[in-house]
Amino acid sequence: MTSPNNAPLIDPDRLLEAVRSQEFGTENPGFCIECGEERGECEPDACQYECYACGASAVYGAQELLLMGYA
Repeated sequence: MTSPNNAPLIDPDRLLEAVRSQEFGTENPGFCIECGEERGECEPDACQYECYACGASAVYGAQELLLMGYA
């Protein structure tokens, strides 16, 4: 999914950084595929969590997004 200016809502480099932090650290980030906002406390395979910014059930764990082709 892209923003109105055709830029990706979720920066692929930030997503890869989030995957690494899940793998080797204590962070558990997820990202909303509707608005691009980052959310903490998401399992790596999280699907359709609520986004605190836009309210959509569209937050996915970083590793799940990687498997979905977002990076």
